[in-house]
Amino acid sequence: MADEQTTSQTAGAQAAVQEAEFAAADGQDIRGGQEHLDMLLDIQLPVTVSLGKAEIPLRRLLQLQPGSILSLEKRIGEPVDLIVQGVPFATGDIVVVEDCYAVRIREILTTAAGINGTAAK
Repeated sequence: MADEQTTSQTAGAQAAVQEAEFAAADGQDIRGGQEHLDMLLDIQLPVTVSLGKAEIPLRRLLQLQPGSILSLEKRIGEPVDLIVQGVPFATGDIVVVEDCYAVRIREILTTAAGINGTAAK
């Protein structure tokens, strides 16, 4: 058998297998222009604001009903986490704007900081 070509039996039929050969890249920049970047910048991403977490036993969870209070580990004045597609993106403070809750960005996290859970300096 040759190195470039091997014959195998698949469901009673013979198939020739060859190594792929690719032409060398010429080094030209194939990135798109500004119009391609503008298209990406218009993509909508869901942003989640994490006010805190709580761990409770299943028994307590099943007892929750309208009017029940579930305490979170965050205290008033502590920053909240902004999460984009499961990745921490920033921290911020809860504020009220025109009778709605909003978040004032405190700091943007770097990718590594978001993964490690620490903020960028």
